[in-house]
Amino acid sequence: MKKSRFIPLILILLAIIPACKQSENVEETPAQEEVSPYGFILSRYECDSTEVKNGEVFTTLMNRLGMDKGRAHELAASLCDTTFDVRRMKEGDEVVAYYSSDSLSRRLEYAVYSQSKIRQTVFRCGDTLSAWNYDKPVDIVRKYTDVTIQSSLWNDMIKAGASPALIMNLADIYQWSVNFFALQEGDRFKVIYNQTVCEDEVISIDTVFFSIFSGGGKEVSALRFQKSDEKKAAYWGKNGESLKRMFLKAPLKYNRISSKFTYRRKHPVTGKVKPHTAVDYAAPKGTPVHAIGDGTITLCGWDGSGGGNRIRIKHAQGYESCYMHLSKFATGMKAGRRVSQGELIGYVGSTGRSTGPHLDFRVWLNKKPIDPLSLNSPSSEPLAKKYLEEFNGIYNSYISEIDSLDAIAAGRMLIDLVSEIE
Repeated sequence: MKKSRFIPLILILLAIIPACKQSENVEETPAQEEVSPYGFILSRYECDSTEVKNGEVFTTLMNRLGMDKGRAHELAASLCDTTFDVRRMKEGDEVVAYYSSDSLSRRLEYAVYSQSKIRQTVFRCGDTLSAWNYDKPVDIVRKYTDVTIQSSLWNDMIKAGASPALIMNLADIYQWSVNFFALQEGDRFKVIYNQTVCEDEVISIDTVFFSIFSGGGKEVSALRFQKSDEKKAAYWGKNGESLKRMFLKAPLKYNRISSKFTYRRKHPVTGKVKPHTAVDYAAPKGTPVHAIGDGTITLCGWDGSGGGNRIRIKHAQGYESCYMHLSKFATGMKAGRRVSQGELIGYVGSTGRSTGPHLDFRVWLNKKPIDPLSLNSPSSEPLAKKYLEEFNGIYNSYISEIDSLDAIAAGRMLIDLVSEIE
């Protein structure tokens, strides 16, 4: 009888013991460690962040991080040529070093170098040397921005929830029809475009599809349209009007105007009041200066009357333009040379009678000085008629899209207003 009593007890113990062992195994097994996109488990290493120093090269950087110079040379010469050009390292680029450690020392195992906001290069620095690139995931986002100038285009663009990088795209599109140095309060841009976003940061403005500028009593639209027999798209205005004109609206792409056209201005150096039939563009020394139109250089050299290094260009239909106080001329510039619209002719400086770096820009028509900001040159040939039906269809679809988006935005504003009142 006693023997039979122990049999159920033994069976119970046999059932319990494995369960206990299984429970002990779950507790002792470490949690699953996640492999990072870089290809190794970050939590296993200590990390330090640094930046490339002025004049630092790859081998000295890796040696500073703790790698033997000989192995750094081996890594640079043998493994990185097709993955990363070590000669393109730039001061200020971020580098994160990962170390294994014990109670006595730290050993460099990996280094992650940020080539850009998207691409990073991973260097394996332990027993095996290797390198590979990792590209962060990006999104292409279609966006509509409606911005009205209140303070400055830069600030108002940010206020409208758009990237200021969009300004440069618009400046290129409207370089013949809108002077971005002379925008006024109330001027407005409506733009439909794609942008690349990485980790909630705008990396680039990819394609502007359609835009409308309203200001100064005029409206200038721009539609990106590719002809069936051409590989490259271009921008055209309403009804296929050409945006290209005989002259660019400005000879450089930067900053602000420090002194507008006037026949009565006190000279900043001499203090005398004298006509200043030009526009002064304030910009850093070295900013590229471009010819506003096709023409022939008539003067290229030193202006003894205070203009410093200057270039004067004769254009068609009695127009002339002049660019003064240049720090230096572009290669090959000389009197008698033909230049094309947009061609680099020199760089902003402060030569001659000048208080600081700027471009003194002047325009004449039939020997009479005219205000460069009011220059309205003839346009180029419009879009060929055979493309107009397709063009107008696309144009009208964008107009309808903007109207719909504006109606949605107006509805949201009304809802917000009612909510505030309640």
